[in-house]
Amino acid sequence: MLRLGQTFLTVAAALLPLSSSQKVIPLSGSDWTLSDPGSNVSIPANLPSQAHLDLYAAGTIDDPLFALNEFSQRWVANSNWTYTSAPISGLSSNGSSTWLLFNGLDTFASISFCGKYVASTDNQFRQYWFEISEILDSCGDEADHVLAVNFGSAPEIANQIASQPGQETWPRGVEQLYEFPNRQFIRKEQSDFGWDWGPAFAPAGPWQPAWIVQLGTEKVYVRNSIIDIYRQGQLNLLPPDQSQPWVVNASLDYFGQLPDGATLSYTLTDLQNKTVSSGALSDLNSTDATVTGSATIPDGTVDLWWPSQLGSQNLYYITISLKSSSNSSLASVTKRVGFRTIVLNETPISDAQLAQGIAPGNNWHFDINGHEFYAKGSNFIPPDPFWARVTPQRIEQLFQSVVAGNQNMLRVWASGAYSPDIMYDLADEYGILLWSEFEFGDALYPVDQAFLDNVRQEAEYNVRRVNHHPSLALWAGGNELENLELEIVSEYYGPEALAKYTAEYETLFIDTLLPAVFENSRSISYTPSSTSNGWQSLNFSNPIPIVERYNNLTNGSIYGETDFYNYDPIVLYNNSALPVGRFSNEFGYHSMPSLQSWRQQVAEVDLSFNSTTVLLRDHHYPAGGLNTSNVANSSAGQAQMTEAVELWYPTPSKTDPVANFSAWCHATQIFQSDLYNFEIAFYRRGSGLPNRQLGSLYWQLEDQWVAPTWAGIEYDGRWKVLHYTAKDLYEHVIIAPYYNVTTGDLSVWVTSDLWEAVSSTVTFAWYDWSGTQLAVNTSLSADFNVGAINSTEVLQLVTTEVLGNYNLTNVVLHMTVEAEGSLPNSAETITFRHDNWFHPTALKDAQLVDPGLGLTYSNSSKNFTVTASSGVAAWVWLDYGAGAVVHFDSNAFWLLPNQSREVGFTVQSDTTNGGWIDTVTVQSLWDQTQSTTVGSIGNGSSDGNTPAPYTGAAAVKASVSVLALLAAAIAALL
Repeated sequence: MLRLGQTFLTVAAALLPLSSSQKVIPLSGSDWTLSDPGSNVSIPANLPSQAHLDLYAAGTIDDPLFALNEFSQRWVANSNWTYTSAPISGLSSNGSSTWLLFNGLDTFASISFCGKYVASTDNQFRQYWFEISEILDSCGDEADHVLAVNFGSAPEIANQIASQPGQETWPRGVEQLYEFPNRQFIRKEQSDFGWDWGPAFAPAGPWQPAWIVQLGTEKVYVRNSIIDIYRQGQLNLLPPDQSQPWVVNASLDYFGQLPDGATLSYTLTDLQNKTVSSGALSDLNSTDATVTGSATIPDGTVDLWWPSQLGSQNLYYITISLKSSSNSSLASVTKRVGFRTIVLNETPISDAQLAQGIAPGNNWHFDINGHEFYAKGSNFIPPDPFWARVTPQRIEQLFQSVVAGNQNMLRVWASGAYSPDIMYDLADEYGILLWSEFEFGDALYPVDQAFLDNVRQEAEYNVRRVNHHPSLALWAGGNELENLELEIVSEYYGPEALAKYTAEYETLFIDTLLPAVFENSRSISYTPSSTSNGWQSLNFSNPIPIVERYNNLTNGSIYGETDFYNYDPIVLYNNSALPVGRFSNEFGYHSMPSLQSWRQQVAEVDLSFNSTTVLLRDHHYPAGGLNTSNVANSSAGQAQMTEAVELWYPTPSKTDPVANFSAWCHATQIFQSDLYNFEIAFYRRGSGLPNRQLGSLYWQLEDQWVAPTWAGIEYDGRWKVLHYTAKDLYEHVIIAPYYNVTTGDLSVWVTSDLWEAVSSTVTFAWYDWSGTQLAVNTSLSADFNVGAINSTEVLQLVTTEVLGNYNLTNVVLHMTVEAEGSLPNSAETITFRHDNWFHPTALKDAQLVDPGLGLTYSNSSKNFTVTASSGVAAWVWLDYGAGAVVHFDSNAFWLLPNQSREVGFTVQSDTTNGGWIDTVTVQSLWDQTQSTTVGSIGNGSSDGNTPAPYTGAAAVKASVSVLALLAAAIAALL
């Protein structure tokens, strides 16, 4: 497969818009100065950048992510910052037109050139271009060719806008306030003002590249473009006819002067530069800003693009050439594209589906190339509070972990920033579908005309910029608007208020954003809100073709997608607590990051579960304002994790306080993983139940700093326990238990997301914790057949009847499924195997024994081997030291005595020159309560046979009491 870090970057120049008689001067680089007279700062700076980053690089401030610098550095967000260039050389004033082009200014900027005002901007997400020909002509010599961009304080300006006479207001509680208030009034990354998993820095600066462009007479510069590839006759929200030819619609956005009679043509090549199709674009239409045309490519000319594990990621280059009537080149744009259809299918349940046992209502799932599939994935948040330092390597490392974790879809959460092109490029290559959202969430928004016009231009720019990517799966208007914001209004403020704010909601998310998608693309679906009950009716003869369902529900019918959060840890294993829907787009529970990550951003003295620094970095629950001593709310979040550990697992009790802190962090990760394990299995089982559930996207993929969050991948890329268990539950064929603790009813199901039925045998074995198999009166195996994307029950029993006099605290069930089948679009036969474990009581009550874990490393195979010698090992965990980012082929698994597992690994980054191998340790749940029981390869034992020595590692019970934390929280609230 083509990889971005290799071939694609070598043709990057071909992907830029080209034209003759033009001069393009990049403004990126270090020839900039950042200043603020109010704080007496003047330092070297970069473009792209943001003020915090340049201040940190110059040593003016400490690392913004360290300790409690989020609070101490708020003066940066409250200041105005000016970026000033060195004199710009190479500009000519010979009658050509000269333009400034900015791909992103964050957020309120006043631009001057040669000391003269050019323009102002007020939207982080828009592309801006301004002609400065007259200013340049009157500017003087080259020493005066200086560009200055002054950025106003976004929090201050947001407050000023909110306090304007007659300004929009909303009922109390509708705006989900995290730290800085009034985020909904401005078009800036909403999480810059704080969220419950991240800090509030509200950065400012030129966060995207910029250029000066000079054009000759009757010349143009293409600033943006859209390639829309769809099946002939396709409509955005309906599954298209897969036998129809492909339509390629191309539109170029330009500035300059387009001569009369201009033409468009296209050339489609494969990645080896072999021409696949070419010709003129027909049905040309041009305005003073765009030129558009289309072509038809017969079905079968190209190979389809498929998501990961569903087929190949076939990609092509398409070049759109703009020429004058005399056939001279005006401009050309090359983009890498794929041919696929992706539809959010919300059509009514058909008679055929009803006959299959599917509950009435509406579908809510994705179809790829005419085939429904199970979406497996997570939610992507901004990977850093400062986008200007997010590198392609950082995104690629995350995407490597996504694919290694058996995921095929990411929901790119609203209220961050629109994903950069590099993110879609990598998703195209790795086969990751990106459910993309406009940047609105957890608030209602203004609907004055100026705001709507601003949003419409923001939306059109980004829709057109990324539409050619086959990884683009959906546009959603925003996050938690119908199921949270409108529900708050409905529940607390009554029908009159609901009617008012629903009308305003529709003005923005249906009347404004929907046309921005549908008038530019036929290839992509749109939904106004995640989460919702979907549309009620669809009529493409109307300008606005959808009517939302809201709560117009029919008893017995199922609609839409769900999200679910419950912070009472008793919810673990409680099937009745989980929502039943067609798709799950959010669910989860927070956990602590690892000790290795904490040490990157917190001082050693603060490494305890309830230190002030650790508490205040927990933003669940958020301060709800600019309070810098949010101990009451954050203690409640810490208490939830503590209570979960104390309710379900052996309580860490290590003599060394830092080791005990580490054990507590690990224990919270085990609960988080246990809960997600339970929920993912529940949602996947729904593929074979009447709700026909076809998607599971957990919250959240990754962290943007080191703190207690819902993430499965820590800030530097290290996998939490969650990412390993999600990888396991996202295998193609899985076996999972479902238990009613009240009745003792246990059922076991096999679930498959393959596109063909598979048949085989499942096996069961009961053990005590020493590993002795129990003489239980139940079948030890069962034959099964599970249909395509389906589930089936393979065992049903009552534990108290089957286990008889066995003590339930000393019983575990091992279950295994093994089946042969093929991946979609593949003829290769693969053996799919999955193991799972069931214990009828909480592990804190289990009669655990020392499993006698051993660890070896083989230099020849480059694998580790873990062996249990004396008992059942629960939650076996391979860990490693600082300085590297590594993920193992498997982790957080269980072992029987005398059972070994060989574990490979992938190194994503390493500053230890391989030394991390000598730091690898192994432990299980048993070790959480022991002071010296972590197995390590220690001295680098590597013959593959020598048992690993043991090295001391751990601690006594953390000074964390649920009752104490709750008492502190209540006292602070009072």
